[in-house]
Amino acid sequence: MPTNAPYCASKVGVRMLMRTIAVELAEHRITVNDVCPGVVDTPMDAKLKSNRDEYDRLLSEIPLRRMAKPEEIAGQCVFLSSAAGAYVTGASYIIDGWLTKQSGSL
Repeated sequence: MPTNAPYCASKVGVRMLMRTIAVELAEHRITVNDVCPGVVDTPMDAKLKSNRDEYDRLLSEIPLRRMAKPEEIAGQCVFLSSAAGAYVTGASYIIDGWLTKQSGSL
């Protein structure tokens, strides 16, 4: 039976590493955050989109009923890299149309 355990463990590990590094680098005024995108509409998903049933099933699980646009993920990264995001550190930005919150995942 396939399991998502390694994937889930690595995601949580990266998030905890980011939070630890954020604390360690704060005294140097370096901010550290992570961006956690959901399904993003890119050429990588062409195969998924070609299977209409699978694609519709995926969209039905996303409360916003669509995939993210690459620029929607990039916008958050630009904000965090700008002066406007200078006081944000140790934060995880989940940009997934509420998919993970809906399922109870991290």
